[in-house]
Amino acid sequence: MHHRAYEGQCAAEEKRHTSATSPIRDPKPVLFALALGTFAIGTGEFGSNGVIQLFASDLGISLPVATYAITAYAIGVVIGSPAITLLAARVNRRALLLGLIALFLAGNALSALAPNIELLVVFRFVAGSVQGAFFGAGAVVAAYVYGPGKGGKAFATVMGGLTVATVIGSPLGTFIGQNAGWRIMYWTVVAIGLLAAAALVTWLPRTDDLRGGSVTNELGALRRPGVWLMSTVAALGISSIFAVYTFIGPFVTDAAPQDAWLIPVALAVFGLGMAVGNYFGGHVADRYENRGLVYGYGGVLALLVLIGLAGADLAILLPCLFGVGATMMFAIPTIQVRLTGFAPDAPTLMGALNLAALNLANSLGAIGGAITIDAGWGTLSTVWAGFALTTAGLILYVLTVARGKTARRPAFHLSWARPVPKQKTRSDPV
Repeated sequence: MHHRAYEGQCAAEEKRHTSATSPIRDPKPVLFALALGTFAIGTGEFGSNGVIQLFASDLGISLPVATYAITAYAIGVVIGSPAITLLAARVNRRALLLGLIALFLAGNALSALAPNIELLVVFRFVAGSVQGAFFGAGAVVAAYVYGPGKGGKAFATVMGGLTVATVIGSPLGTFIGQNAGWRIMYWTVVAIGLLAAAALVTWLPRTDDLRGGSVTNELGALRRPGVWLMSTVAALGISSIFAVYTFIGPFVTDAAPQDAWLIPVALAVFGLGMAVGNYFGGHVADRYENRGLVYGYGGVLALLVLIGLAGADLAILLPCLFGVGATMMFAIPTIQVRLTGFAPDAPTLMGALNLAALNLANSLGAIGGAITIDAGWGTLSTVWAGFALTTAGLILYVLTVARGKTARRPAFHLSWARPVPKQKTRSDPV
């Protein structure tokens, strides 16, 4: 999902090594260990949405209050991603990854033991704080072990773990939660995390080549208005995906209404849509500056209206869930490319800010949905909160970013209908 946000970082890492071949004889075990880590993180993140009704009932709280735990995780990513990235800039990436997976295990184990919503909120914040830094450090290691010119491809493989988490991990976690309890779901995440930790300890290379470096130069990117505009567009626009995903359980059982066993199925359908949308969105982001975002945001707005009006019919709800996942993920690669394009000299910090924006969207979507439900507007009313937020993001993009200058092109005006002039890359023939 997020690999394009780190392609600049992968390229920067490749420049640190002059060897014509990979320094690691077989990079596959290292990439597998990193992918297992992202799978564990994704399962913990997305699995929480599938058991929100379960821990709300067990802890004796309302559904809107239960969303605080989802929001806390997202805020943990928003704060932790840039903070840990900067504070641990000089730490060897191997040591950093091992420290982060340990903190992840602690956050999820404590979540499984939480006796009330207050502590669950704290522990979900802790679990979320590691995500951005783990992805960033993983980008460095992936670029290093795969060798020159293949860093982006390597990290795309690593991030495949997150995609698998949306399609398999989250539905499986929800199924386990329904049959064994929501606490067992978190213990399952801990078990997967322990396997990832063992793989990282075994296969991460011990080398000074993975030492950290200064990020002083990257801080200058924070003075660029385009960075903050694009981050705001992302946070507002993508929030609708979480105004839906967070409440898939209630959509199925309360709005449809259907048996709870269909919740994992609905989550898997949504995850498949995300995987499909990310694939095609990546190709569009490589060719067009605006089309992916405008078409993606526009498509999700239409689907939100359909869910809001007719989502009580399961035959309409399920295809729309697939469509919302697909259309929003169609937009995300363009967001990531545009954000890093505003600050190509600050890839590490841009990767962290990108993930922070995505998880701020998670928080906004969950909060917006909780507000509409708490107001008594019904379960499906969460989509209207997402509709308002995504509309605001689309308008902001059209009026500001799409009319400005980019690193890729001197100037353009609402040119999503025209392809971007192709430039030479490593894979292009000379």
